[in-house]
Amino acid sequence: MSQPKVNFYILSSQSEQGRQAFACKLAEKAFRLGYKTYILTNSLQQAQQMDKLLWTFRANSFVPHAIYQDSLPSLANTIIIGTQQPPAPWQHTLINLSTQCPEQIEGLTQIFELLDNDESQKQAGRLRYRHYQTQGINPNTHKM
Repeated sequence: MSQPKVNFYILSSQSEQGRQAFACKLAEKAFRLGYKTYILTNSLQQAQQMDKLLWTFRANSFVPHAIYQDSLPSLANTIIIGTQQPPAPWQHTLINLSTQCPEQIEGLTQIFELLDNDESQKQAGRLRYRHYQTQGINPNTHKM
């Protein structure tokens, strides 16, 4: 199976809101392209923040989304948000807002890692970057 493409985005801001807003833009783009997208969060609270933000981040934008709790949405490319592994049919695009590496990356096409200027975020990001390298993946880095 081919390895996913991994992109690290390093945001200049130092805020969780900035990372979440950027995740919304990526999710919207993935939705428009018809990709099944999963947003991985550290906690249910973070998933709920993303759920709210996807309704409000842009006035004229509608991105169907749901918090994933074991049942799949009926609309084909609804963005799903959760703390566990993405379910098999939703393994195209993963937007990682958590501090962990996704456990299983086989089957994913692309992974977006979002970091900000916070030192603990950057340290967790470096560990994830090295983890991908040990898996034979050469991540791309984009400074925003």
